Amino acid sequence: MAKKVLVVDDEKLIVKGIRFSLEQDGMEVDCAYDGEEALNMAKETSYDMILLDVMLPKMDGFEVCQAIREFSNMPIVMLTAKGDDMDKILGLEYGADDYITKPFNILEVKARIKAIMRRTSGPATKAQENPSVIEKKDLKLDVDSRRLFILGKEINLTAKEFDLLEHLVRNENKVYSRETLLETVWGADYPGDARTVDVHVRRLREKIEANPSEPKYVHTKWGVGYYYYQK
Repeated sequence: MAKKVLVVDDEKLIVKGIRFSLEQDGMEVDCAYDGEEALNMAKETSYDMILLDVMLPKMDGFEVCQAIREFSNMPIVMLTAKGDDMDKILGLEYGADDYITKPFNILEVKARIKAIMRRTSGPATKAQENPSVIEKKDLKLDVDSRRLFILGKEINLTAKEFDLLEHLVRNENKVYSRETLLETVWGADYPGDARTVDVHVRRLREKIEANPSEPKYVHTKWGVGYYYYQK
């Protein structure tokens, strides 16, 4: 089945170029030119990926991203202005999975989209090596359906939050540096820095921890990195 992508940008030439290139790769592409239109389309259709510009009429990209996160964890990649680190960080804070800086090379865009789709669909692995359901006391990860349950209650995570937690849970008690997590979870070719990991850990704790300042699941080894352990 063809992957469905929503491209959101008020610059119609950019949208036209991205759409043409993705359709050449066999993807189905919908287009939106303002924030309200994008949000309505995301409510009506489950997309495999949303490319979302920051600067949009009616609702900006951050508002759209935050609104989508209230009902869906479909992957969102923000399109940000060149060198605007604050846009990148805010995008992650609002629930984006990744960002691409303008001006961009369409080949980079396609490569990043495909990489995220591969990670969110999950690699084929041996069941005995990587079980599809992971249970650690009151935490349960269903990897196939990409759902998290704590004390029987489902917690909605973004694609990257889920990937990060899954990696830590599968490797309980092993401490990973931010740089290692960035390379493992986001990929060696990801252009972001270690702050990306910090933002996702903070967001993850806000969702799964009763008291994020005293975490029960995802812990910090000061000066080293992060690890999962549940007493």
